[in-house]
Formats: sequence, C-alpha cells, structure tokens
Amino acid sequence: MPSSTASYLSTPTSYNLEELKQALFNNITYRLGGGIIDLELDPEHYEAAYNYAIKVYRQRAQNSTEESYAFLQLQPETQEYILPKEIINVRAIFRRGIGSTSGTTASQFEPFASGYLNTYMLVAGRVGGLTNYELFVDYQKLAMTMFGGYINYTFNPVTKKLTLVRKIPWQGANPPADQLESVLLWINNVKPDQMIFNDPYAFPWIQEWAYSFCKRILAQAYEKFSTISGPQGGTTLNGSALKAEAQAEMEKLEEELKTYVDGSQPLTWVTG
Repeated sequence: MPSSTASYLSTPTSYNLEELKQALFNNITYRLGGGIIDLELDPEHYEAAYNYAIKVYRQRAQNSTEESYAFLQLQPETQEYILPKEIINVRAIFRRGIGSTSGTTASQFEPFASGYLNTYMLVAGRVGGLTNYELFVDYQKLAMTMFGGYINYTFNPVTKKLTLVRKIPWQGANPPADQLESVLLWINNVKPDQMIFNDPYAFPWIQEWAYSFCKRILAQAYEKFSTISGPQGGTTLNGSALKAEAQAEMEKLEEELKTYVDGSQPLTWVTG
C-alpha cells in the first residue's frame, strides 16, 4: 500500500516524478476504500497500473508526443546514426546551405545569396520587390535539388537508427570538430512523464485508467477466491461484478480518447 503521508487532495508542487506518482497512488488507494478496508494491493501493483496507463496512452493519444527540433553533427564517411529512444519519428532533415559535396563549413558560403542580400534586402524599398524574392526562393529550391541540399533518409522507430542515403565526403582524414557539418532534424518525440502528469487534460485520463486497472487487479483476486468460509456461512466477494465494472470503465476511457478528451489534436485532411 502506498505511503499515507500525502493526503487524497494533495498536489505536488514540483516536477519530481516519484512525488507525482506517489500522489497518484494515494488517490487510487483512497478511492478504492483504503483506510476503511484492507486492500490487498502491493506497491508493485500500483506501479504496474501506472506503467500500463502510460503505455496505453502513448500508443493511442497524439497528446503524448510533441513536435521539436534537434541538431545532429555529421561524422566523416558515416551514414548510420542511433538517435535517443525518446524520438519516435524524423519528419525532415535540413542543411544550412543549398548543398555541397563537402561537409566543411567553408563550403556553405553561397555567392548568389550574398549578392542578393546586399542588392535587395539591405536596400529594401528602393530596389527589388516581392517578385525578386519569389524568384530567389525558387532558385534556392532548385539549387538544393540539384546540388544535395536535400538529404534522403530512412528512420527505424524501433531501433532508432537514422540512415542517410548518401555519404558526405570530407577534406582530410580527421577534420576538426568545428568544421563538422551539423544538420537540423525536424522530429516528433514522446513527452516526459512529468509533463503528462502536469497536463490538465491528459492527467485525469491517466489517473482514471490506473484506478480502473487497480480495480481489475482486485477483481481478479476476489473472483479466484469468491467465497471465504466462516462460522456463520462465510463471505461472498464481489469479484465478478467488480471486474465487469472495471472493464466497462476502461472501455469508456478508450472511447474518450477518440473524442480527444485528453487535449489531442483531431485528425486533419488526408490526401490519397
């Protein structure tokens, strides 16, 4: 049984994960009648309910992930990189320049871009205009397509292996660290547990799922020992009814995810 030092209404004021989990476990304990009756749940049962709730939520809810960016420093003659386990998808890879065959930073200088900046951007309003800007952007896109500004890649969400479908050659066998090229990754990663706990829309769902799961654990035990012998005929436990109630609650929670009650974004238009 969880520690009773935190009350049913207590709310941790920090992002300490253990404090947040302890408050959740105490909430479940009191809702199941802890303090009035003896519960047969051990700390491991509460931990299992929490882990299962988090896994189900991460599998089925868009709000369990977030969009972010990360820098990756490319290594000489290397195509495969292992990314952190928190990353679940790589959406795009951006290079600093329009593309080159060398990874050194000196090659990222592009004379046309510099000339455009001096001629049009720094004297905006006197020369140039939106047409010039549009033509310049189109030029950049075409140059990137022709000269390696875009990097094709594959990403395995299980092994977290990012494979670049090209090798960027380097000048020299061991280039200095300050000359290694860095690319920008547009990624989706899982939200930390602390962030989900402090989400006013996601946490109630996690709390209810863990509560229903603990209720189902008790029901499994009660159903196995449905009758306890005693001097006055014994006692009958409500395992079957409690199990059916817990299952109905969990099915209802699954349906709530389909209506985005946890703050997830609805599906957008799909072409194809």
